[in-house]
Amino acid sequence: MNKLIDLSQAISHVKDGDTVMIGGFLAVGTPDRLIDALIEKGVKDLTLICNDSGFIDRGVGKMVVNRQFKKIIASHVGTNKETGRQMLSGETEVVLVPQGTLIEQIRAGGHGLGGVLTATGLGTEVEKGKDKVTVDGKVYLLEKPLRADVALIFGNQVDKFGNIHYHGSTRNFNNMMAAAADITIVEAMEVVEVGDLDPNSVHTPGVFVNYIIDGGAF
Repeated sequence: MNKLIDLSQAISHVKDGDTVMIGGFLAVGTPDRLIDALIEKGVKDLTLICNDSGFIDRGVGKMVVNRQFKKIIASHVGTNKETGRQMLSGETEVVLVPQGTLIEQIRAGGHGLGGVLTATGLGTEVEKGKDKVTVDGKVYLLEKPLRADVALIFGNQVDKFGNIHYHGSTRNFNNMMAAAADITIVEAMEVVEVGDLDPNSVHTPGVFVNYIIDGGAF
């Protein structure tokens, strides 16, 4: 299977109403070219799962400004005042999840787990409507797995099979998201031949990656 595709082919997999995971932490390690292509396409009514909503002019925040999301699940949105405005006005549903819980829900979705147990959020707004489980006399919230139709992630070096190396903090949520979607598309800063990556430097195995776009070619 040739995993290298162009931008138009990549965004054809994202359809109105889909749930998408988009990697990045305050726009670091974000697939910017894929985001720009989705803005141009105008896909809408998406549910976004991300760490944060970026900035008004950077990262996934540009899609927020373009009003392409009906729902956002994130750990914080404070760096994008437009997300806050849409949340307070009721234009966009925003679900705030503790960051550690969010990444564990994504991990559970990618690894076939039924959910994760955490004490984080007990006694707060976070626990509303959620099941509780008692283990050895201690109460936990059951946080259910999160999965997406499509994960859009970034990698610094990606071989043609899809093995990914991330540099430093660009790894953030990308690694976990790769396993938690029906289709995973990676935007590579550099595409290399199979065998060029040191196996010890591979953070995401290519088995989780369906398609690659060569971000360095633009």
